[in-house]
Amino acid sequence: MSKSQKDIKCSFCGAGKLDSLMLIAGLDAHICDKCVGQANEILAEELTLKKGKNIQSAVTLLKPQEIKSHIDQYVIGQDAAKKVLAVAVYNHYKRLNQKIGKDEVEIEKSNIMMVGETGTGKTLLAKTIAKILNVPFCICDATVLTEAGYVGEDVESILTRLLQAADYDVTAAERGIVYIDEVDKVARKSDNPSITRDVSGEGVQQALLKILEGTVVNVPPQGGRKHPDQKMIPVNTNNILFICGGAFDGIEKKIANRLRTQTVGYKVKADDSEIDLKNLYKYITPLDLKSFGMIPELIGRVPVITHLDPLDRQTLLNILSVPKNSLIKQYQKLFEYEDIALDFDKEVYEFIVDKAMEFKLGARGLRSICEAIMIDAMFEIPSQKQESKNLLIDIEYARDKFEKSDLKKLKAA
Repeated sequence: MSKSQKDIKCSFCGAGKLDSLMLIAGLDAHICDKCVGQANEILAEELTLKKGKNIQSAVTLLKPQEIKSHIDQYVIGQDAAKKVLAVAVYNHYKRLNQKIGKDEVEIEKSNIMMVGETGTGKTLLAKTIAKILNVPFCICDATVLTEAGYVGEDVESILTRLLQAADYDVTAAERGIVYIDEVDKVARKSDNPSITRDVSGEGVQQALLKILEGTVVNVPPQGGRKHPDQKMIPVNTNNILFICGGAFDGIEKKIANRLRTQTVGYKVKADDSEIDLKNLYKYITPLDLKSFGMIPELIGRVPVITHLDPLDRQTLLNILSVPKNSLIKQYQKLFEYEDIALDFDKEVYEFIVDKAMEFKLGARGLRSICEAIMIDAMFEIPSQKQESKNLLIDIEYARDKFEKSDLKKLKAA
């Protein structure tokens, strides 16, 4: 005999139909809306604890030397920057794992500034290290940021990208790492502090201060401009590690002036021979960043400064063929889809590197030269019936294709 409507009760709390908003029927059981809500809260809490344990368990797997050895497979050279990044990421994991007691020392986060010429691998380092992280990681561009009130993106959009990387899990996002690229593009345009509003220079740096240091930021979930009726997501940035990168073009002259030497010309002092004039970035200090146009408050919140060395000829030669994701291996993979085994003479490597050194574009110059050499082959071969399954690029072919390309007209700056 079936139960009447009055006899139906929640199988968990015993509430009747009149005492609850809704009773959901199951197989010989019922559950009320209050029990459903309570069960949902318990489940959410357990999932949060489980994610926290997963992050903490990853600490033992990511030692600094292991992080660096992974980066070595994809990035050639730059040992100083790799060590700084590996230690910073490992210490970040330890901060996340720290349990604060009454007398225990609280570990402060150390945000990082990477300085180096264009094409030396700043963004590549950030992308490579993101592959092995067990915390949300995002890369954002400082050039699109503007002061609040101007057309562009607010600095909160940085955290919107981090939320997207964490699938909008706020707890996971608050343990993440953010790489801010092209941070030198928001440098102060003059030596005098701005007394008016600034579109994209000092005003953006001031807006970044509290986010870098640690505060609760109301983030628009879809990015873009904030408006009063929009739903916001509060994100605490205390445990978010920020890595900033920029080329800081022209800062070598400021370093040279501080060292009382010259980038070109005669030596000012007798002991100038000890200074490596080909790599002045290694002598960079917070004072140089200040003279470039970064405000002192921002420099103080990014205490760790590391540099990337300019790429010499041997390094460019290694970049061309050694890493797992090298340019040569990429072209070989493209031709593999056409069932063709692609190979290069060693003289071609030398030719490509020589031209890249002339352009002074770092590793990016290698790509441009390779494209100029390979574009005709990539255009014609897919439509041809190939009798031979091997394709060898020799020095005559490479030189001929390069001479016919527009790149030949480029001159070193």
